[in-house]
Amino acid sequence: MPTGSRQQAGLTYIGLLIAVVFFGLGAVGAARLLASTERAEREAELLFIGHQFRQAIQSYLQTGPNAGRYPPTLADLLQDRRSPTPRHHLRRLYVDPITGKADWGLVLAPEGGIMGVHSLSEREPQKRAKFDAADADFELALQRQQARGQAPTSGLQPLAAASSAVQLTPLEDAPYSYRDWKFVYRLPLTGGARQPAGGG
Repeated sequence: MPTGSRQQAGLTYIGLLIAVVFFGLGAVGAARLLASTERAEREAELLFIGHQFRQAIQSYLQTGPNAGRYPPTLADLLQDRRSPTPRHHLRRLYVDPITGKADWGLVLAPEGGIMGVHSLSEREPQKRAKFDAADADFELALQRQQARGQAPTSGLQPLAAASSAVQLTPLEDAPYSYRDWKFVYRLPLTGGARQPAGGG
């Protein structure tokens, strides 16, 4: 085989290797971008679902013969039987887009009942800032963790009446995660219209 042909074959082989490397790097970059985009979409879905739960809790509090009381279970948001005509504050028990399950952690009101929900995922959120005003506590939870070197205590309490689709877990000394995204509706401390607020 002539020397020129060998050199040309060698250069072709090297060029092919370089092309394979660049293709691999491009594929890895594309995969990371796709994963990041998919995660952002799931976080947006979690925020939407959390707002649905918060609005349902607000609706439950403001209606019915026992207005002003939090729902004892999430099932009461699906079918509120306090009135002769049952109300549906929530269309369905949503699946957590992060875990893929319809299991939710509960935030309990001091006076009893469920005042909010949160994801049970221990993954660290991609979104860390620019939340809606109602979700401002999500960013505050991260800031507190960074300031203290650990996540804040959640204040979750056991709830014997919780449905089997809901789990309660302590959050003490846990790293910042989706569990810190607590979708809570609080009664105002003073008179006036009830307003949503993030959990803490």
